[in-house]
Amino acid sequence: MPEEKRAPQQDSREPDYTPASPVKRTLAWIGLVYMVILLALTTYGLFTGTGLGNLGPLLTVPGLIGLGILALVSWRTAGHPGKWPAIALASLCWILALATLPIGIAGLMSNFGG
Repeated sequence: MPEEKRAPQQDSREPDYTPASPVKRTLAWIGLVYMVILLALTTYGLFTGTGLGNLGPLLTVPGLIGLGILALVSWRTAGHPGKWPAIALASLCWILALATLPIGIAGLMSNFGG
């Protein structure tokens, strides 16, 4: 008698793991960038005994870049805000980040001037 090959039985249970949405993963990456920045600022402050000032513009750059990426990811996954508003928002955020970056670098360098 030939043996019959049986198909593996599929489990009818719900999956135990549901991956996070792309929007949540994007927000997590933005948070990770800020965590690394704050760790570097804290380490510098503990090492030298002085804090760094004039960092406001520099700290907005990761948020602006992340907001632009978030707009595009949101549009690609959920369809909101629409294609052109998402592209416009991302472009605006990245242009603002580019304009803010030299100001932030100048603020950072003002901490090390003699």
